[in-house]
Amino acid sequence: MQDFWNQRYAEPGYKYGTEPNAFLRETASRLSPAGQVLVPGDGEGRNSVWLAAQGHQVLAVDLAEVGLAKARQLALAQGAEVSARLRTQRVDLSEWAPPVGQFDAVVLTYVHLPSSFRAEAHRRLAMALKQGGLLILEAFHPSQLDCSSGGPKDVDMLYTLTQLRADFGGILRELQGHETEVVLNEGPGHQGPGFVTRWLGQR
Repeated sequence: MQDFWNQRYAEPGYKYGTEPNAFLRETASRLSPAGQVLVPGDGEGRNSVWLAAQGHQVLAVDLAEVGLAKARQLALAQGAEVSARLRTQRVDLSEWAPPVGQFDAVVLTYVHLPSSFRAEAHRRLAMALKQGGLLILEAFHPSQLDCSSGGPKDVDMLYTLTQLRADFGGILRELQGHETEVVLNEGPGHQGPGFVTRWLGQR
């Protein structure tokens, strides 16, 4: 999987664009000013760099070092202050445990994990939140299999609200939960009608 993503991110340009995810943009006003934000699986950095530009201290983690390098380049292009607020770390979410209670927010955008470790990884990420911290998640729903706008073609890696409520139950309180159709415009990788699951939870 690491080689797959490194090869994809080695292609010219930014596979999913350089603008933040729409649901993140909608919910970002809820975040604490200048907060500590963890962004797992952010690839080439479109969400983590945008958060850093909003004044947050951001840790972007990903399996693909090529993606993390492009995230650092994207941050630097926006200036030294933005670049200084972004840290990157290569991790494998199947085994990585972030520090408990350290972050004001965790942002999971199209981080599709297999059921073999999805729930465990989600709970570790939820535990990384401070009390009152927010988890913002958007991922493809199984109905995305009928769409051509991107995403895994394996239903095991697509998320329903029921699954997310089970994964985060007992740790986070649901503030929003939707399974909805959207029109995606996120670089060449996500274009056109799609079906997503959006979830917002609080520690």
